[in-house]
Amino acid sequence: RVFSGVTKWDIRKKVWDYIEDNNLANFPRPVHNRIPNFKGAYQACDSIKGLEVFKKTCEVKVDPDKPLEGVRLATLQARKTLLVPTPRLRTGLFNKIVPPEGASKDILKICSTSQGVKEYSVPIGLDAKVQVDLVVVGSVAVSEKGWRIGKGEGFADMEYAMMVSMGAVSQSTIVVTIVHDCQVVDIPEELVDTHDLTVDYILTPSKVIKTECKHPKPKGIIWSKVDLNLLGKIPILKKLREMEKEAGKDVTLKTELPGTIENPSLTEGEGAQDVVGSSNNKTLCSVRKTETTRPDGITTVYIGNIPQNLRVREFKTVLREHDAVPLRLNWQGAKRQAFLDYKDPQTAESVLAALEGLSITGSSIRAELAKSQR
Repeated sequence: RVFSGVTKWDIRKKVWDYIEDNNLANFPRPVHNRIPNFKGAYQACDSIKGLEVFKKTCEVKVDPDKPLEGVRLATLQARKTLLVPTPRLRTGLFNKIVPPEGASKDILKICSTSQGVKEYSVPIGLDAKVQVDLVVVGSVAVSEKGWRIGKGEGFADMEYAMMVSMGAVSQSTIVVTIVHDCQVVDIPEELVDTHDLTVDYILTPSKVIKTECKHPKPKGIIWSKVDLNLLGKIPILKKLREMEKEAGKDVTLKTELPGTIENPSLTEGEGAQDVVGSSNNKTLCSVRKTETTRPDGITTVYIGNIPQNLRVREFKTVLREHDAVPLRLNWQGAKRQAFLDYKDPQTAESVLAALEGLSITGSSIRAELAKSQR
């Protein structure tokens, strides 16, 4: 089945809705705002054993998503090194799964679960000589061309960029995603940013797709998009920044640039996507401007006609994808409106331009400079 949508969010919503409406999901449910754990996931994961790169590689990095359990199990059964990212990158980049000596099949199966990752893993330092030939990521949607859409937090892109910085991946590293057949959809190329992670293989319960994708993978962290807020939430970024600074690279942060302000509006665990780039896709709505600049220069944008069931987390994802993340967000979902604070009138005007004509799940969003937050 093929879906079309004008934004990444539209595509996510249609895929999540389709999976739920057709009862294609296993626990946890609902699948909205998750990498869907679909029926047939283990069958799709089993196809990894037939890939030449899997047979040859010694180290495999697999995301901790529930539908990828089968790949983690296959990696352990093949006695390969299994690396998983640490939760929300809070304590490091990788954990290595170390099963007990002589582990039975049942123990290996436990090791492949989220609980096993907690009980049987040890952290891997940045100085470790890790060379990953195969990366397996979860997706909400993916196209046969290799374009990938995650759940919107940007951690897969972030993790890959960090792996580039520590020398753990190379241009020859293969990226695989595992999805239900209904998650293979048409994704307009204009939604794919330069720094979005693309995939080389798609495994579904019914087939293996080689994408032949030529789009370059992320080349590293864009420090000019990292602020002190995010640096504080992901301590490993500080170490990577020190390493790249010593190597002579420009590691100037967003907050160090003239006229910029630290962005405190992102909740914990969010904002990773901005570090490696985000989409600038635009669609259409009505925009009306009124005077609203305060003495401190902070300028507020009013957003109206928000879809009734949209969550604030989902709305933040939309804002990130349009480079419109505010300093502060006053969410009034029950009134189907929100107020966004920006550092100056120029930034607010650029946001209005970015959101011009925005449609979220069929609702044309109203965006204008706010008179007041009543």
